[in-house]
Amino acid sequence: MGWGRGATPVALVVALCLSSLGADAQLKVGYYSYSCPAAELIVREEVEKALKDDPGVGADLLRMHFHDCFVRGCDGSVLIDSTEDNTAEKDAQVNLTLEGFEIIDAIKEKLEAACKGVVSCADLLAFAARDSRKDGTVSKESDTSILPSPALDLTELTKLFISKGLSQNDMITLSGAHTVGIAHCDAFTDRLYDIDETLDEKYAVALRKQCPPGSNNTVSMDPKSPQRFDNHYYRSLLQNRGLFSSDQTLLSTQGTTTQVKRLASNYKRFQRKFAAAIVKMGEIGILTGSEGEVRANCRRIN
Repeated sequence: MGWGRGATPVALVVALCLSSLGADAQLKVGYYSYSCPAAELIVREEVEKALKDDPGVGADLLRMHFHDCFVRGCDGSVLIDSTEDNTAEKDAQVNLTLEGFEIIDAIKEKLEAACKGVVSCADLLAFAARDSRKDGTVSKESDTSILPSPALDLTELTKLFISKGLSQNDMITLSGAHTVGIAHCDAFTDRLYDIDETLDEKYAVALRKQCPPGSNNTVSMDPKSPQRFDNHYYRSLLQNRGLFSSDQTLLSTQGTTTQVKRLASNYKRFQRKFAAAIVKMGEIGILTGSEGEVRANCRRIN
């Protein structure tokens, strides 16, 4: 099936997130080849099933993966439910709009039936084909303060990503995930009702209609192609149509603007760089060996 015009359905983006990919964006057989040979197939089939019901699932899993990795490393801690004694990451204000947990549950149930106690929940968010991640045993609401705000400027974003072992170029590339998904109005309304010279006025008028004062509606991150993983996000930035301040700030310097222009003009380049950046992000703070566990239920510590 051809996707046309250099655009990729979100299904492939999910494959990028749930698999360890090389720069050529080809799936590789790896760590679970012997211990759970059906693992990749199970993950793929369950995700494709979910995508048929809701095409927005791809963006949901991308966001969940990012929110997991940036807090305590890629350890699946964002999946853990709160208890009477602890408010977990998923119940922090910034994570209340995360969706897709039931998909992870369904995949985990199938994996446990096929190979009990082998595939970690962390690997369901970033399917490790080279090394196996273990699941973390800590999940705290307070730790989510590290997640980037939509209001951060270029300097703040760069500093945060470098603290996680990612470069400024990685940050610009990973920001391209905003080509899919939705955003709540309260994340950007300050740009609509205050003077913001970095926001295209026609775009602002359209957003004001969707986000009247006091509302918390949702809008598409990329209204041009909301469910296609393409490089239109970068083209929008060049037209001053970035939704968040943290999007438009990518044009703050000549160097970052050049990077945005390169990604805007070449979809294949963006695809390769995004695949590599996702793999790199998926290696943040991973737990191996005796450092963690393999949860039987992704929502609960064993």
